[in-house]
Amino acid sequence: MDIRAVIVDDDPANRKLNRELLEEYFPEVQVVAEADSVDTAVDVLRKHNPDLLLLDIEIKGGSGFQVLQQLKPYRFKVVFITAFDHFAIRAFKFSAVDYILKPVNETEFQQAIQNALQSLMVYSDYQKQNEYLLDYYKKETQQGKIVLRTSDALHVVDFSEIIYCRSDNTYTTFYLLSGEEIVVSKSLKEYVSLLEEYGFFRPHQSYLVNMNYVKKVDKTDGGFVVMKNGKEIPVSLRQKKKIIELLEKL
Repeated sequence: MDIRAVIVDDDPANRKLNRELLEEYFPEVQVVAEADSVDTAVDVLRKHNPDLLLLDIEIKGGSGFQVLQQLKPYRFKVVFITAFDHFAIRAFKFSAVDYILKPVNETEFQQAIQNALQSLMVYSDYQKQNEYLLDYYKKETQQGKIVLRTSDALHVVDFSEIIYCRSDNTYTTFYLLSGEEIVVSKSLKEYVSLLEEYGFFRPHQSYLVNMNYVKKVDKTDGGFVVMKNGKEIPVSLRQKKKIIELLEKL
């Protein structure tokens, strides 16, 4: 399947590099146009209506988000491009969007584009996903949700719906209040860094728990956490004292 792409970046060297990497690693992707500003990007995207957009966040005349706001509704897949920005990266991860960091690393570029091409096969509502990203990025709404991307769907989940998460090598399973289980192909470590400040705690290397659903901590040798749904979760010796202290503060 031929994929039509547009590159929007105000750095000519970066546009050239992205185009060359696409040509080298993804011959099925045809770059049909480029742009360097909000106005030219809007014009080009309306004219070409691509499948894939590589979009720099900071461009001439404003931001890449302004481009998207002017084009709603849209159905193309966006891969965001940005210089290293800790907050932006957290926003990307919470929203499960694909992104490329500057300076561009070839391996990371390939991974981002491969993810984007795979999602073109199974998803369609990229606009809503990007709006979650924009809300987080601009801090306009309370960050109480996370987007979980599985092999066949995008799930928008409230933090309050997550009882606990369990690691299985490179996969993480989210266990929800409804009884639903959502499996994503990312390591638990990635979600620990995102969710710890929202009341989650890692009692064991394989688990991340929502402290609001912890019923009690068993203090016997070995020890475990009992969740409100009856699930018993192991606690490492190193983490037992920390979780008891956290519970006493609740």
